[in-house]
Amino acid sequence: MKHYVLTMYQPDGEPPGPEILDPVMRRLGALEQEMKDAGVWVFSGGLQPADQARVIRMRAGEALSTDGPYTEGKEHIGGFTIIRAADMETALEWGRKQAEAVALLPIEVREFQGP
Repeated sequence: MKHYVLTMYQPDGEPPGPEILDPVMRRLGALEQEMKDAGVWVFSGGLQPADQARVIRMRAGEALSTDGPYTEGKEHIGGFTIIRAADMETALEWGRKQAEAVALLPIEVREFQGP
């Protein structure tokens, strides 16, 4: 089985209120359980806001750390799920289910390199 990452992109700024976020989190929880029951779930997690990120770059042999995300943008990676799937089509089906669960956010599906 190959490994895929389902990456959730969300807009910068404050998250929506509980009237919107709570049902989304319930749907995501149900989907994670469905993935576990199907034996495809490996790991998932949400990330702190992009402004909490730190970037490390090598300059003249020295590691320099700066605040903030690597790229400026209006969206950032809010969370991800790692799954095992036989092929891209199967991974895309799980990605579709995740997109339905979060309703308004795009989900990127990408295969890991290697065996």
